[in-house]
Amino acid sequence: MKVFKHPSREQWNDLLNRDNSPSEDVLRSVQEIIETVKNDGDKALSAYTLKFDAVQLNSFSPSAEEWSQAEALVPEELKQAMKVAYKNILTFHTTHRENYHVVETMPGVRCWRKAVPIEKVGIYIPGGIAPHFSTVLMLGIPAKLMGCKEIILCVPPQKDGSVHPSILYAAQLCGLKHIFKVGGAQAIAAMAYGTESIPKVYKIYGPGNAYVSAAKRWVFKDGIAIDMPSGPSELMVVADETMPASFVAADLLSQAEHGVDSKMILVTFKEDYLKKVQKSLTDLIKDLPRKEVAEQSLENTLAFVVKTQEDARDMANYYAPEHLVIGLKNCNAFATEIYNASSIFLGNYSPEVIGKYAAGPNHTLPTGGFSKMFSGIMLESFAKKITYQQLTPEGLDQLGKTTEVLAEHEGYQAHKKAIEIRLAYLNKK
Repeated sequence: MKVFKHPSREQWNDLLNRDNSPSEDVLRSVQEIIETVKNDGDKALSAYTLKFDAVQLNSFSPSAEEWSQAEALVPEELKQAMKVAYKNILTFHTTHRENYHVVETMPGVRCWRKAVPIEKVGIYIPGGIAPHFSTVLMLGIPAKLMGCKEIILCVPPQKDGSVHPSILYAAQLCGLKHIFKVGGAQAIAAMAYGTESIPKVYKIYGPGNAYVSAAKRWVFKDGIAIDMPSGPSELMVVADETMPASFVAADLLSQAEHGVDSKMILVTFKEDYLKKVQKSLTDLIKDLPRKEVAEQSLENTLAFVVKTQEDARDMANYYAPEHLVIGLKNCNAFATEIYNASSIFLGNYSPEVIGKYAAGPNHTLPTGGFSKMFSGIMLESFAKKITYQQLTPEGLDQLGKTTEVLAEHEGYQAHKKAIEIRLAYLNKK
Protein backbone atom coordinates (compact mmCIF):
# COMPACT_ATOMS: atom_id res chain seq x y z
CA MET A 1 0.00 0.00 0.00
CA LYS A 2 1.33 3.41 -0.99
CA VAL A 3 0.56 6.06 1.63
CA PHE A 4 0.30 9.80 0.97
CA LYS A 5 -0.16 12.25 3.85
CA HIS A 6 -1.95 15.50 3.17
CA PRO A 7 -1.17 15.71 -0.55
CA SER A 8 -1.84 19.09 -2.14
CA ARG A 9 -4.62 19.34 -4.69
CA GLU A 10 -2.04 20.09 -7.34
CA GLN A 11 -0.67 16.56 -6.75
CA TRP A 12 -4.00 14.81 -7.21
CA ASN A 13 -3.74 14.55 -10.98
CA ASP A 14 -0.45 12.67 -10.86
CA LEU A 15 -1.37 10.52 -7.86
CA LEU A 16 -4.85 9.57 -9.08
CA ASN A 17 -4.08 9.27 -12.77
CA ARG A 18 -5.10 6.01 -14.40
CA ASP A 19 -4.29 5.39 -18.03
CA ASN A 20 -6.86 2.93 -19.37
CA SER A 21 -5.76 3.29 -22.99
CA PRO A 22 -5.07 -0.12 -24.57
CA SER A 23 -1.47 -0.81 -25.51
CA GLU A 24 -0.36 -0.85 -29.13
CA ASP A 25 0.03 -4.64 -28.94
CA VAL A 26 -3.56 -5.03 -27.72
CA LEU A 27 -4.89 -2.72 -30.44
CA ARG A 28 -3.01 -4.53 -33.20
CA SER A 29 -4.21 -7.91 -31.96
CA VAL A 30 -7.81 -6.74 -31.63
CA GLN A 31 -7.84 -5.18 -35.09
CA GLU A 32 -6.54 -8.40 -36.62
CA ILE A 33 -9.12 -10.50 -34.76
CA ILE A 34 -11.99 -8.25 -35.75
CA GLU A 35 -11.03 -8.15 -39.43
CA THR A 36 -10.54 -11.92 -39.53
CA VAL A 37 -13.93 -12.61 -37.94
CA LYS A 38 -15.61 -10.14 -40.31
CA ASN A 39 -14.11 -11.94 -43.29
CA ASP A 40 -14.09 -15.58 -42.20
CA GLY A 41 -17.02 -15.85 -39.76
CA ASP A 42 -17.36 -19.17 -37.95
CA LYS A 43 -14.08 -20.46 -39.37
CA ALA A 44 -12.25 -17.64 -37.61
CA LEU A 45 -14.17 -18.22 -34.37
CA SER A 46 -13.17 -21.90 -34.37
CA ALA A 47 -9.53 -21.04 -34.98
CA TYR A 48 -9.42 -18.41 -32.22
CA THR A 49 -11.23 -20.70 -29.76
CA LEU A 50 -8.59 -23.34 -30.39
CA LYS A 51 -5.78 -20.78 -30.11
CA PHE A 52 -6.91 -18.91 -27.01
CA ASP A 53 -9.07 -21.44 -25.13
CA ALA A 54 -7.36 -24.65 -26.28
CA VAL A 55 -10.75 -26.10 -27.20
CA GLN A 56 -11.85 -27.68 -30.49
CA LEU A 57 -15.61 -27.19 -30.80
CA ASN A 58 -18.05 -29.01 -33.02
CA SER A 59 -20.76 -26.50 -32.21
CA PHE A 60 -20.78 -23.06 -30.62
CA SER A 61 -24.10 -23.76 -28.90
CA PRO A 62 -24.48 -25.77 -25.67
CA SER A 63 -25.77 -29.26 -26.28
CA ALA A 64 -29.22 -30.37 -25.18
CA GLU A 65 -27.46 -32.51 -22.56
CA GLU A 66 -25.60 -29.48 -21.16
CA TRP A 67 -28.88 -27.59 -20.81
CA SER A 68 -30.71 -30.50 -19.21
CA GLN A 69 -27.91 -31.27 -16.73
CA ALA A 70 -27.23 -27.66 -15.71
CA GLU A 71 -29.80 -27.50 -12.92
CA ALA A 72 -28.74 -30.84 -11.44
CA LEU A 73 -25.06 -29.85 -11.44
CA VAL A 74 -25.56 -26.56 -9.61
CA PRO A 75 -25.51 -26.94 -5.79
CA GLU A 76 -28.89 -26.36 -4.18
CA GLU A 77 -27.60 -23.57 -1.94
CA LEU A 78 -26.30 -21.71 -5.01
CA LYS A 79 -29.61 -22.15 -6.81
CA GLN A 80 -31.47 -20.69 -3.86
CA ALA A 81 -29.00 -17.81 -3.57
CA MET A 82 -29.40 -17.08 -7.28
CA LYS A 83 -33.17 -17.01 -6.91
CA VAL A 84 -32.93 -14.43 -4.12
CA ALA A 85 -30.57 -12.32 -6.22
CA TYR A 86 -32.87 -12.72 -9.23
CA LYS A 87 -35.86 -11.50 -7.24
CA ASN A 88 -34.03 -8.45 -5.87
CA ILE A 89 -32.55 -7.46 -9.23
CA LEU A 90 -35.93 -7.88 -10.92
CA THR A 91 -37.72 -5.89 -8.21
CA PHE A 92 -35.26 -2.99 -8.44
CA HIS A 93 -35.28 -2.78 -12.23
CA THR A 94 -39.06 -3.12 -12.47
CA THR A 95 -39.42 0.19 -10.63
CA HIS A 96 -37.75 1.90 -13.59
CA ARG A 97 -40.51 1.04 -16.03
CA GLU A 98 -41.64 4.25 -17.62
CA ASN A 99 -45.32 5.05 -18.02
CA TYR A 100 -45.42 7.61 -20.78
CA HIS A 101 -47.86 10.49 -20.55
CA VAL A 102 -49.14 12.89 -23.17
CA VAL A 103 -48.27 16.59 -22.87
CA GLU A 104 -50.39 19.20 -24.61
CA THR A 105 -47.85 21.95 -25.25
CA MET A 106 -50.64 24.17 -26.59
CA PRO A 107 -54.26 23.50 -27.56
CA GLY A 108 -54.36 20.79 -30.21
CA VAL A 109 -50.64 19.96 -30.03
CA ARG A 110 -50.14 16.63 -28.26
CA CYS A 111 -46.64 15.24 -27.65
CA TRP A 112 -45.31 12.22 -25.81
CA ARG A 113 -42.27 10.04 -25.39
CA LYS A 114 -42.18 6.26 -25.23
CA ALA A 115 -39.38 3.85 -24.32
CA VAL A 116 -39.15 0.95 -26.77
CA PRO A 117 -36.75 -2.02 -26.48
CA ILE A 118 -33.63 -2.33 -28.57
CA GLU A 119 -34.56 -5.30 -30.73
CA LYS A 120 -31.24 -7.17 -30.87
CA VAL A 121 -28.71 -7.05 -28.05
CA GLY A 122 -25.54 -8.95 -27.23
CA ILE A 123 -24.31 -9.82 -23.75
CA TYR A 124 -20.69 -10.72 -23.08
CA ILE A 125 -19.86 -12.78 -19.99
CA PRO A 126 -16.13 -13.00 -19.13
CA GLY A 127 -14.35 -16.29 -18.53
CA GLY A 128 -11.38 -16.43 -16.22
CA ILE A 129 -10.98 -18.33 -12.97
CA ALA A 130 -14.61 -18.14 -11.81
CA PRO A 131 -17.93 -18.30 -13.68
CA HIS A 132 -19.57 -14.88 -13.79
CA PHE A 133 -23.15 -16.04 -13.35
CA SER A 134 -23.93 -12.84 -11.45
CA THR A 135 -23.33 -10.85 -14.64
CA VAL A 136 -25.77 -13.09 -16.50
CA LEU A 137 -28.42 -12.04 -13.98
CA MET A 138 -27.43 -8.37 -14.01
CA LEU A 139 -27.66 -8.09 -17.80
CA GLY A 140 -30.19 -10.78 -18.66
CA ILE A 141 -32.91 -9.58 -16.27
CA PRO A 142 -33.23 -5.98 -17.56
CA ALA A 143 -32.87 -7.14 -21.18
CA LYS A 144 -35.82 -9.54 -20.79
CA LEU A 145 -37.80 -7.10 -18.65
CA MET A 146 -37.42 -4.37 -21.28
CA GLY A 147 -38.66 -6.77 -23.95
CA CYS A 148 -35.63 -7.06 -26.25
CA LYS A 149 -36.68 -9.50 -28.99
CA GLU A 150 -33.31 -11.17 -29.56
CA ILE A 151 -30.77 -11.57 -26.77
CA ILE A 152 -27.45 -13.17 -27.65
CA LEU A 153 -25.05 -14.28 -24.91
CA CYS A 154 -21.40 -15.15 -25.54
CA VAL A 155 -19.16 -16.77 -22.94
CA PRO A 156 -15.76 -18.52 -23.28
CA PRO A 157 -15.94 -22.32 -23.09
CA GLN A 158 -14.40 -24.28 -20.26
CA LYS A 159 -11.42 -26.52 -20.96
CA ASP A 160 -13.73 -29.46 -21.71
CA GLY A 161 -15.65 -27.39 -24.25
CA SER A 162 -18.75 -26.94 -22.09
CA VAL A 163 -20.44 -23.88 -20.61
CA HIS A 164 -20.23 -23.79 -16.82
CA PRO A 165 -23.53 -25.14 -15.40
CA SER A 166 -24.05 -22.05 -13.21
CA ILE A 167 -23.96 -19.84 -16.32
CA LEU A 168 -26.60 -21.98 -17.99
CA TYR A 169 -28.73 -22.08 -14.84
CA ALA A 170 -28.59 -18.29 -14.54
CA ALA A 171 -29.51 -18.03 -18.22
CA GLN A 172 -32.48 -20.33 -17.63
CA LEU A 173 -33.64 -18.14 -14.74
CA CYS A 174 -33.52 -15.12 -17.05
CA GLY A 175 -35.18 -16.90 -19.96
CA LEU A 176 -32.10 -16.63 -22.21
CA LYS A 177 -31.84 -19.29 -24.90
CA HIS A 178 -29.25 -18.12 -27.42
CA ILE A 179 -25.92 -18.95 -25.76
CA PHE A 180 -22.65 -19.26 -27.69
CA LYS A 181 -19.28 -20.63 -26.58
CA VAL A 182 -17.12 -17.80 -27.82
CA GLY A 183 -14.92 -15.48 -25.77
CA GLY A 184 -12.60 -12.54 -26.10
CA ALA A 185 -12.42 -9.94 -28.84
CA GLN A 186 -13.66 -12.55 -31.32
CA ALA A 187 -16.98 -12.77 -29.45
CA ILE A 188 -17.41 -8.99 -29.65
CA ALA A 189 -16.65 -9.10 -33.38
CA ALA A 190 -19.12 -11.95 -33.92
CA MET A 191 -21.95 -10.07 -32.22
CA ALA A 192 -21.04 -6.82 -33.95
CA TYR A 193 -20.92 -8.13 -37.52
CA GLY A 194 -22.60 -11.53 -37.39
CA THR A 195 -21.33 -14.93 -38.50
CA GLU A 196 -22.99 -18.05 -39.88
CA SER A 197 -23.89 -19.11 -36.33
CA ILE A 198 -24.08 -15.89 -34.32
CA PRO A 199 -26.56 -13.15 -35.29
CA LYS A 200 -25.54 -9.52 -35.57
CA VAL A 201 -26.86 -7.28 -32.78
CA TYR A 202 -27.41 -3.55 -32.40
CA LYS A 203 -25.81 -3.03 -28.98
CA ILE A 204 -23.25 -4.97 -26.92
CA TYR A 205 -23.11 -5.11 -23.12
CA GLY A 206 -20.80 -6.63 -20.55
CA PRO A 207 -17.37 -6.40 -18.89
CA GLY A 208 -14.14 -8.02 -20.00
CA ASN A 209 -10.37 -7.82 -20.13
CA ALA A 210 -8.28 -5.30 -22.07
CA TYR A 211 -8.92 -7.13 -25.36
CA VAL A 212 -12.68 -7.20 -24.88
CA SER A 213 -12.75 -3.53 -23.85
CA ALA A 214 -10.63 -2.54 -26.86
CA ALA A 215 -12.84 -4.60 -29.17
CA LYS A 216 -15.99 -2.90 -27.87
CA ARG A 217 -14.49 0.52 -28.51
CA TRP A 218 -13.36 -0.61 -31.97
CA VAL A 219 -16.77 -1.83 -33.13
CA PHE A 220 -18.35 1.34 -31.72
CA LYS A 221 -16.47 3.21 -34.45
CA ASP A 222 -18.34 1.02 -36.97
CA GLY A 223 -21.72 2.06 -35.62
CA ILE A 224 -22.35 -0.76 -33.13
CA ALA A 225 -23.56 0.68 -29.82
CA ILE A 226 -21.89 -0.38 -26.57
CA ASP A 227 -23.03 -0.01 -22.98
CA MET A 228 -20.08 2.08 -21.79
CA PRO A 229 -16.28 2.33 -21.90
CA SER A 230 -14.77 0.00 -19.33
CA GLY A 231 -11.50 -0.82 -17.62
CA PRO A 232 -10.21 -2.55 -14.48
CA SER A 233 -12.57 -2.69 -11.50
CA GLU A 234 -12.22 0.07 -8.89
CA LEU A 235 -13.05 0.72 -5.25
CA MET A 236 -12.64 3.86 -3.17
CA VAL A 237 -13.35 3.77 0.57
CA VAL A 238 -13.81 7.00 2.53
CA ALA A 239 -13.79 6.08 6.22
CA ASP A 240 -13.18 7.35 9.72
CA GLU A 241 -13.03 5.63 13.14
CA THR A 242 -16.77 4.95 13.09
CA MET A 243 -16.14 2.15 10.57
CA PRO A 244 -14.20 -0.78 12.09
CA ALA A 245 -10.80 -1.09 10.44
CA SER A 246 -11.47 -4.76 9.67
CA PHE A 247 -14.49 -3.74 7.58
CA VAL A 248 -12.33 -1.45 5.47
CA ALA A 249 -9.64 -4.10 5.08
CA ALA A 250 -12.20 -6.71 4.03
CA ASP A 251 -13.70 -4.38 1.42
CA LEU A 252 -10.26 -3.61 -0.02
CA LEU A 253 -9.38 -7.30 -0.17
CA SER A 254 -12.67 -8.20 -1.84
CA GLN A 255 -11.70 -5.83 -4.62
CA ALA A 256 -8.06 -6.93 -4.69
CA GLU A 257 -8.92 -10.55 -5.46
CA HIS A 258 -10.59 -9.52 -8.74
CA GLY A 259 -7.15 -9.33 -10.34
CA VAL A 260 -3.75 -7.70 -10.22
CA ASP A 261 -5.03 -4.71 -12.19
CA SER A 262 -7.80 -3.90 -9.68
CA LYS A 263 -7.62 -0.37 -8.32
CA MET A 264 -8.25 0.40 -4.63
CA ILE A 265 -8.06 3.71 -2.81
CA LEU A 266 -8.55 4.47 0.89
CA VAL A 267 -9.21 8.00 2.05
CA THR A 268 -9.14 8.65 5.78
CA PHE A 269 -8.20 11.32 8.31
CA LYS A 270 -5.86 9.90 10.96
CA GLU A 271 -2.62 7.95 10.63
CA ASP A 272 -3.46 5.76 13.63
CA TYR A 273 -6.63 4.58 11.93
CA LEU A 274 -4.74 3.85 8.71
CA LYS A 275 -2.29 1.70 10.66
CA LYS A 276 -5.21 -0.32 12.07
CA VAL A 277 -6.48 -0.92 8.54
CA GLN A 278 -3.02 -2.04 7.44
CA LYS A 279 -2.81 -4.49 10.32
CA SER A 280 -6.23 -5.89 9.47
CA LEU A 281 -5.13 -6.35 5.87
CA THR A 282 -2.13 -8.35 7.05
CA ASP A 283 -4.32 -10.54 9.27
CA LEU A 284 -7.11 -11.14 6.72
CA ILE A 285 -5.00 -11.83 3.67
CA LYS A 286 -3.29 -14.87 5.23
CA ASP A 287 -6.11 -17.30 4.54
CA LEU A 288 -7.22 -16.10 1.12
CA PRO A 289 -7.12 -18.77 -1.62
CA ARG A 290 -6.14 -16.00 -4.07
CA LYS A 291 -3.59 -14.51 -1.68
CA GLU A 292 -0.91 -13.94 -4.34
CA VAL A 293 -3.29 -12.05 -6.62
CA ALA A 294 -4.55 -9.92 -3.74
CA GLU A 295 -1.01 -9.17 -2.56
CA GLN A 296 0.05 -7.98 -6.01
CA SER A 297 -3.04 -5.81 -6.26
CA LEU A 298 -2.50 -4.32 -2.81
CA GLU A 299 1.02 -3.24 -3.76
CA ASN A 300 -0.60 -0.61 -5.99
CA THR A 301 -3.31 0.34 -3.52
CA LEU A 302 -3.28 4.02 -2.58
CA ALA A 303 -4.04 5.40 0.89
CA PHE A 304 -4.55 9.09 1.49
CA VAL A 305 -4.60 10.83 4.86
CA VAL A 306 -6.50 14.09 4.32
CA LYS A 307 -7.37 16.91 6.69
CA THR A 308 -11.11 17.39 6.22
CA GLN A 309 -14.24 15.75 4.89
CA GLU A 310 -14.31 18.47 2.24
CA ASP A 311 -10.94 17.20 1.00
CA ALA A 312 -12.27 13.64 0.97
CA ARG A 313 -15.42 14.70 -0.87
CA ASP A 314 -13.50 16.62 -3.51
CA MET A 315 -11.02 13.80 -3.98
CA ALA A 316 -13.87 11.33 -4.53
CA ASN A 317 -15.52 13.61 -7.07
CA TYR A 318 -12.18 14.15 -8.80
CA TYR A 319 -11.40 10.45 -9.04
CA ALA A 320 -14.97 9.38 -9.96
CA PRO A 321 -14.68 5.75 -8.77
CA GLU A 322 -16.70 2.79 -9.94
CA HIS A 323 -17.57 1.80 -6.36
CA LEU A 324 -17.56 4.23 -3.45
CA VAL A 325 -17.93 2.95 0.12
CA ILE A 326 -18.66 5.74 2.62
CA GLY A 327 -17.86 4.66 6.17
CA LEU A 328 -18.56 7.91 7.98
CA LYS A 329 -20.89 8.79 10.82
CA ASN A 330 -22.61 11.28 8.53
CA CYS A 331 -22.45 9.02 5.47
CA ASN A 332 -25.83 10.07 4.01
CA ALA A 333 -25.08 13.78 4.27
CA PHE A 334 -21.63 13.20 2.76
CA ALA A 335 -23.18 11.27 -0.15
CA THR A 336 -25.43 14.16 -1.13
CA GLU A 337 -22.32 16.04 -2.27
CA ILE A 338 -20.94 13.18 -4.38
CA TYR A 339 -21.62 13.71 -8.07
CA ASN A 340 -19.07 11.40 -9.65
CA ALA A 341 -19.40 7.75 -8.67
CA SER A 342 -21.01 4.79 -10.38
CA SER A 343 -22.45 3.11 -7.28
CA ILE A 344 -22.36 4.24 -3.64
CA PHE A 345 -22.48 2.06 -0.52
CA LEU A 346 -23.54 3.84 2.66
CA GLY A 347 -22.51 2.97 6.18
CA ASN A 348 -20.83 0.09 8.00
CA TYR A 349 -23.24 -2.61 6.88
CA SER A 350 -23.32 -1.97 3.12
CA PRO A 351 -20.24 -3.71 1.70
CA GLU A 352 -19.58 -3.40 -2.01
CA VAL A 353 -19.93 -7.16 -2.51
CA ILE A 354 -23.64 -6.86 -1.66
CA GLY A 355 -24.03 -4.69 -4.74
CA LYS A 356 -22.00 -7.10 -6.84
CA TYR A 357 -24.43 -9.92 -6.23
CA ALA A 358 -27.81 -9.38 -4.73
CA ALA A 359 -28.98 -5.99 -3.42
CA GLY A 360 -30.78 -5.13 -6.65
CA PRO A 361 -28.96 -2.30 -8.48
CA ASN A 362 -26.83 -3.34 -11.43
CA HIS A 363 -23.16 -4.13 -11.01
CA THR A 364 -22.23 -3.35 -14.64
CA LEU A 365 -20.75 0.10 -14.07
CA PRO A 366 -18.50 2.73 -15.67
CA THR A 367 -14.86 2.63 -14.62
CA GLY A 368 -11.82 4.74 -15.46
CA GLY A 369 -13.46 8.00 -14.38
CA PHE A 370 -16.33 7.60 -16.84
CA SER A 371 -18.86 7.94 -14.02
CA LYS A 372 -18.44 11.67 -14.60
CA MET A 373 -20.65 11.29 -17.67
CA PHE A 374 -21.95 7.70 -17.85
CA SER A 375 -24.45 5.77 -15.73
CA GLY A 376 -24.34 2.10 -14.88
CA ILE A 377 -26.65 -0.39 -16.57
CA MET A 378 -30.33 0.22 -15.87
CA LEU A 379 -33.56 -0.92 -17.45
CA GLU A 380 -33.46 2.00 -19.87
CA SER A 381 -30.01 0.88 -21.05
CA PHE A 382 -31.87 -1.71 -23.11
CA ALA A 383 -34.28 0.84 -24.54
CA LYS A 384 -34.35 3.83 -26.81
CA LYS A 385 -36.80 6.70 -26.59
CA ILE A 386 -39.12 7.63 -29.45
CA THR A 387 -40.96 10.95 -29.39
CA TYR A 388 -44.40 11.45 -30.93
CA GLN A 389 -46.32 14.52 -32.03
CA GLN A 390 -49.97 14.61 -33.07
CA LEU A 391 -51.75 17.82 -34.07
CA THR A 392 -55.43 18.45 -34.55
CA PRO A 393 -56.56 20.97 -37.20
CA GLU A 394 -56.87 23.49 -34.35
CA GLY A 395 -53.32 22.70 -33.27
CA LEU A 396 -51.92 23.20 -36.75
CA ASP A 397 -53.80 26.48 -37.07
CA GLN A 398 -52.38 27.59 -33.69
CA LEU A 399 -48.77 26.60 -34.38
CA GLY A 400 -48.54 26.75 -38.17
CA LYS A 401 -47.86 30.46 -38.60
CA THR A 402 -45.15 30.38 -35.92
CA THR A 403 -43.47 27.50 -37.74
CA GLU A 404 -43.70 29.30 -41.09
CA VAL A 405 -41.90 32.35 -39.67
CA LEU A 406 -39.15 30.21 -38.12
CA ALA A 407 -38.63 28.23 -41.35
CA GLU A 408 -38.54 31.33 -43.53
CA HIS A 409 -35.93 33.04 -41.40
CA GLU A 410 -33.72 29.96 -41.59
CA GLY A 411 -34.09 30.02 -45.35
CA TYR A 412 -36.07 26.78 -45.78
CA GLN A 413 -38.93 27.54 -48.15
CA ALA A 414 -40.00 23.91 -48.58
CA HIS A 415 -40.32 23.70 -44.81
CA LYS A 416 -42.67 26.68 -44.92
CA LYS A 417 -44.59 25.17 -47.83
CA ALA A 418 -45.31 22.00 -45.83
CA ILE A 419 -47.31 24.20 -43.46
CA GLU A 420 -48.87 26.50 -46.07
CA ILE A 421 -50.48 23.74 -48.13
CA ARG A 422 -52.07 22.18 -45.06
CA LEU A 423 -53.44 25.48 -43.80
CA ALA A 424 -54.77 26.23 -47.26
CA TYR A 425 -56.47 22.83 -47.32
CA LEU A 426 -58.09 23.48 -43.95
CA ASN A 427 -59.33 26.93 -45.03
CA LYS A 428 -61.11 25.39 -48.08
CA LYS A 429 -63.08 22.97 -45.91
